[in-house]
Amino acid sequence: MIYKANKFILDNKHKVNPRFRLNFHLMGEYGWINDPNGLIEYNGYYHAFFQYNPYDSVWGNIHWGHAVSKDLVNWDHLPIALAPDLPYDKDGCFSGSAIEKDGKLYLVYTGNSFIEINKEQKKRTQCICIAISDDGINFHKYNGNPVISTEHIPAESSKTDFRDPKVFKRRDKYCMIIGSNDGHNQGQLLLYESTDMLSWHYKGIMAKGDEFTGDNWECPDYFELDGRDILIVSCENKDESQKNTSAIYMVGKFDYEKCTFESNESHLVDYGFDFYAPQTFLDSKNRRIIMGWMHSWETLTPTQSEGHNWAGALTFPREVKLESNSLVFKPVDEIINFRQNEYVIENMLIDREYCLATNGDCYELEVVFDIGKATEVGIKLRTGEIEETKLSYTAIDNIFCFSRRKSGAGPGGEKIIKIQPINNQIHIRALVDKCSVEVFINNGKYVMSGLIFPKEDSTGIKVYSKGESFIKHLKKWDIITKNPISMIPI
Repeated sequence: MIYKANKFILDNKHKVNPRFRLNFHLMGEYGWINDPNGLIEYNGYYHAFFQYNPYDSVWGNIHWGHAVSKDLVNWDHLPIALAPDLPYDKDGCFSGSAIEKDGKLYLVYTGNSFIEINKEQKKRTQCICIAISDDGINFHKYNGNPVISTEHIPAESSKTDFRDPKVFKRRDKYCMIIGSNDGHNQGQLLLYESTDMLSWHYKGIMAKGDEFTGDNWECPDYFELDGRDILIVSCENKDESQKNTSAIYMVGKFDYEKCTFESNESHLVDYGFDFYAPQTFLDSKNRRIIMGWMHSWETLTPTQSEGHNWAGALTFPREVKLESNSLVFKPVDEIINFRQNEYVIENMLIDREYCLATNGDCYELEVVFDIGKATEVGIKLRTGEIEETKLSYTAIDNIFCFSRRKSGAGPGGEKIIKIQPINNQIHIRALVDKCSVEVFINNGKYVMSGLIFPKEDSTGIKVYSKGESFIKHLKKWDIITKNPISMIPI
């Protein structure tokens, strides 16, 4: 099945419409991608695996795609790592993580299968499986799979929602956190431990949600940062009125012996439209780096509806830091190496809308507004005759708004957050890449990600102010990358 999928990609990737293809984000060569999996630095390369349907631009037939990078900006595709080809994973190799052990790369993933009860009913089973590689490219599934089967799921947990293992080393033991729920509409995480990565023992419920954190937890991630314990989970149906999904983080205390994680509050990882299932890893520079899925279960994009033969991407890698008991995020510094054609404005008084003497569809933009007497300040990206994507701050209610109501094709809508200026200033940093916008507000205290689908000639950039404000500085760089290398021959 791996050979078949790789050959299909090679034979069909020329059919992908390049109209909205991203330049400095990781996508599949053809078809659909969702959750990032197995993020790790191994043998001198950054490895990113991802949920992948190589045959179509919709979810289904899930494999593990695979790409590597030296710089976290340019990604080279490798052959598919996992395919659903055994009884325990025949209906999908679902999400998981990666870890290095004795020089080998271990992928820990969810095996998904359906058992037919009768002609009208099927029962889903999920189990935990392992695949191992000596070279980081070719993987063989462990003969003892599944390493955690349905029989090893505790009674206080759902038997059908048991997935997305995140593995990490703690002293002399390997630990595995698995997303689940209690069967009564509350998400929870289960903790297992092992001494050899192959034999796993249930330790207990590490954390449990409430009525405000969704009815199922997916894609868990745990790490330590500056002496604090951080937990990230992706929540299904977090907002009962919208039935949507969100990724949240909690800063707290993990007591391994008691198997408890205590935290007083949770926050969104990303406040935008298109962000889910993030995963982190620690690199050789001692940076905690996070990537998420930049798409949404709730929307259908033009690349799907208009037959472009692809959908989904991963966010640009972000470094995670802890400040005042909150996480902040910034694009990894490697992006600086790809800046060209710098455009700068310094100390500009502004009291209306101005069209900048620069444009583009693939760039980085930094703006610092001193709000002054203005009631509203903002930036308009990808502007055209009737199109614009607006990032605005309203002083009277301290609301920052990401509006794509006029962004072109696609779902539209607005996302808002309440923020506080820093010394009466608003800092905005935006990464714009063909059909994506990632906004870092006030030095990464808040992030908003969203997909947009404007016309090709909508490349203008505008700034505006209602009342007098002051642009302390504005800098814009085109981001120029090499063309990605195609999948190596099979």
